[in-house]
Amino acid sequence: MNKKFFGTDGVRGKANTFPMTADVALKLGAAAGRHFRRDSEEHRVVIGKDTRRSGYMFENALTAGLTSVGMNVFLLGPIPTPAVGFLTKSMRADFGVMISASHNHYNDNGIKFFGPDGFKLSDSAEFNIEKIMESAFQSARPENIGRARRVDDGLGRYVEHAKATYQFNGRSLKGLKIVIDAANGAAYKVAPQVLFELGAQVISVGVNPNGYNINHKCGSTSPELASQTVLEHGADLGICLDGDADRLTIVDDKGKFAHGDHLLGVFANELKFKNQLLNNTLVATKMSNMGLERYLNSNDINLVRTNVGDRYVVEEMIKGGFNLGGEQSGHIIMSDFSTTGDGLVAALQFIAAMQRNQCSASELLNVYDLHPQLLKNVQVSGDINPLTDSRIIKLIKDTEKKFGEKGRLYIRQSGTEPLIRVMGEHEDEVTLDHSINEIIEQIKILL
Repeated sequence: MNKKFFGTDGVRGKANTFPMTADVALKLGAAAGRHFRRDSEEHRVVIGKDTRRSGYMFENALTAGLTSVGMNVFLLGPIPTPAVGFLTKSMRADFGVMISASHNHYNDNGIKFFGPDGFKLSDSAEFNIEKIMESAFQSARPENIGRARRVDDGLGRYVEHAKATYQFNGRSLKGLKIVIDAANGAAYKVAPQVLFELGAQVISVGVNPNGYNINHKCGSTSPELASQTVLEHGADLGICLDGDADRLTIVDDKGKFAHGDHLLGVFANELKFKNQLLNNTLVATKMSNMGLERYLNSNDINLVRTNVGDRYVVEEMIKGGFNLGGEQSGHIIMSDFSTTGDGLVAALQFIAAMQRNQCSASELLNVYDLHPQLLKNVQVSGDINPLTDSRIIKLIKDTEKKFGEKGRLYIRQSGTEPLIRVMGEHEDEVTLDHSINEIIEQIKILL
């Protein structure tokens, strides 16, 4: 059974268009409050958001729904997604809410939940919240309506938490010149502050949000601005976060970009060297590059793949007792420090690896090559699913047979956008390009 509202990372869509409307947010807040409420004690929920203009609307709607079922709401304001996970647990909240569409354009917004342990919700919890939304549940009596208030020290608590994860060189970044690009998003205050307080010379870009410029030509999905800034200032590296700061792209000292797969290889090798890689295993998704897999195999490190979505990576980490996982997109989950992807914390661990190895960012990243990979999206509408068509199924099977051990395909419907994502890898770029384009054209014919 498919969920009506929840996708791979909470509820997401264009602001003021179903399901991302104020009335849905109100009902969602009330239903989540009912799901988590325990009648024998005080009920509390923390709410964070990024810098989108529509965040005010959803913050108010969620607060109305939550207080209507007796939840006390603690409003954190603009703050990274991983900070909400951290503060949910730290403040003994029943659950946490983050209002963000992550790396998407400002037109979009989203709502994602964290349980009392600071982890994102399971599929079963999301199914139950949707069930409650469609039922006639009881609101709180007038004397039990919840209250809402702003939290003044949320950012400060997260700053100290992030700083504490950096445990090298006497917890000092002195002597390093670092460019930070906060994507005009949730980390526009906290990321430069953490780096400055640790002693770095900080050059900040993407730190002037206006409600509409989040992720616009900046951040982890557009690292060109940071690259240019690194080269102009002769910086040691650039740190690029996305709109809610749970993704990371590193720009090295030569201006080159390094996304999730390269970073996961660095972190896996670093933890293995320090005998800290639990069960000698990295967890990644089906999107991660074959080059990463072969690099790990050459270092006797196991790779476990999951479905796309950092939530599924975390679930596998918990189940298998692993402490490192992530996605090609730049979600890096280090469960020794965080319950979800944390771009800033991951960046600090990258810097620690640079300092331990006494090398530059470019030297640290120059450890293996990725295989040619091609990802193309096809826009879909309505209930049409070309992936169930027998002709497409046959074409995919024939292509996989042709690729053999030299490549692979991964084709799926997006859980956050009306897209079919067609990804392929192959040692030969010409073969790869021809095969992916053939599949794309056949899908388009059916639309």
